[in-house]
Amino acid sequence: MITVTVEGVQKQYPEGTTYEEIAAPYQEKYGGLIALAAANGKIRELFKRAAKDCEVRFFTLKDDLGHKTYVRTVTMVMLKAVADVAGQENAQKCRVECTIGHGYYIRTFDGFVLTPEQIASVKERMRQLVQEKMPIMKKTYPMVEAMELFREKGMRDKEKLFRYRRSSSVNIYEMDGFFDYYYGYMMPNAGYVPYFDLIPYHEGMMLLIPEKSNPTKVETFAPREKLFQTMQESEKWCSKIGIETVGDLNDYICQRGLSEMILVQEAEQERRIGEIAKDIVSRGGVKFIMIAGPSSSGKTSFSHRLSIQLRTQGMVPHPIALDDYFVDREKTPKDENGDYNFECLEAIDIALFNSDMSRLLAGETVELPTFNFKTGKREYKGNYKTLGPEDVLVIEGIHGLNEKTSSALPSESKYRIYISALTSLHIDEHNRIPTTDGRMIRRMVRDARTRGMDAKRTIQMWPSVRRGEEENIFPFQEGADAMFNSALIYELAVLKQYAEPLLFHIKPEEPEFYEAKRLLKFLDYFLGVDSANLPNNSICREFVGGSCFNV
Repeated sequence: MITVTVEGVQKQYPEGTTYEEIAAPYQEKYGGLIALAAANGKIRELFKRAAKDCEVRFFTLKDDLGHKTYVRTVTMVMLKAVADVAGQENAQKCRVECTIGHGYYIRTFDGFVLTPEQIASVKERMRQLVQEKMPIMKKTYPMVEAMELFREKGMRDKEKLFRYRRSSSVNIYEMDGFFDYYYGYMMPNAGYVPYFDLIPYHEGMMLLIPEKSNPTKVETFAPREKLFQTMQESEKWCSKIGIETVGDLNDYICQRGLSEMILVQEAEQERRIGEIAKDIVSRGGVKFIMIAGPSSSGKTSFSHRLSIQLRTQGMVPHPIALDDYFVDREKTPKDENGDYNFECLEAIDIALFNSDMSRLLAGETVELPTFNFKTGKREYKGNYKTLGPEDVLVIEGIHGLNEKTSSALPSESKYRIYISALTSLHIDEHNRIPTTDGRMIRRMVRDARTRGMDAKRTIQMWPSVRRGEEENIFPFQEGADAMFNSALIYELAVLKQYAEPLLFHIKPEEPEFYEAKRLLKFLDYFLGVDSANLPNNSICREFVGGSCFNV
């Protein structure tokens, strides 16, 4: 017998009891489906067996770890259903490409097309697998055998990925003869993922999954066509240059180095920034360029590079940060925890901003404020502005796309830009790289370099940052006149060297250790690249240092 402690209560179990059995009595108490366990601080999938005395805690679908496990599991169920409906060889021609809201876009390729009728059949087969509680088996293979297995099944993306793994073995999941590899943990069987929908969308299908906040309800899908098209343009560019997966990137690094590809990627971004500048000029009458995007999107570097492109078009840009219009610290609203909420709209003096901008538009000379973050006060230091015929203000801030921010300004005087790091590189065909992971790693590196903040604190703050984005940025992104993808195909290979030491510093007994360990495993897929070859105007420089801009 072994002793298992849950929430301070000890109970005896036969040795070899599964964590699923240990979790069963706690399901109702936790108010949500338990997805994972942690035994003595180590994550355990529910089909694992307890072999010694341990202290156990559980993760539900409302936890980030649990929700990610749900997503992976329902994805495997979907791909198994595709294999059953259209043949296993065609399941390998499905790419989990990107997320749109709570939907995961799966695009078919290499000549394989799913009709709406077949998609309905796939969804029905998924329902059957859920009802049958089809088991998901996990087995550890020697790396050489794993590569051979996936080579035989035509999954060259996984074979290529494993070629660069340092470990001698790899965990592979199997569901009734369907084999796949996933970056992370899985649930015991298909019965754990009853909540989903599958609908036709563009050239593939959209897998809809509940959000963490309401894990038993699948919301109606709300298309975001501008965002989708921006992501598709990036996907097509990656396909054109032949770097679509981490394995492709690692191959390129080994065979050719990244110096040329860095220049190619930077040139592609500069081309896109130039197109936006031309569109602004062609509109005529634009005086306020409003730039918004989530944390660590590279807004500041982008605004400088856009300003340079505007100058080539004969305009005279002036950068303004919405943060300079923060209300004085003591007037800043507080959140439910009693902390200052700097990300809500009320943290900005909207009335003053609209007044100043309206006066500038009317031809007046206005002294603009600067916010002193040390004293928490606005200051005036003689920054006078008068808008001439060619002058334009480049305004950057998280509320830039919210109409309330600039409600006093005529619509024709504004040009709105949404910027985000929309990662288009994939681990492999079935494992996408979440955009939020790339941005968090960017922020972690920058926080350590510029703010003396360790990775632990960045991870602690991230859920609050994400809530602010969901409330204040994402609802307004489709109202943008232009979207810009700031993700760089090479950046994680560069950021790896900076992020890994920060993550290794987090101790196993700290709550942030689970996330740190996940990110370290993620970065281990990449071959590292020196930052020496980055241009000094690169958006990546905003995070690793060495930028020619004041970022």
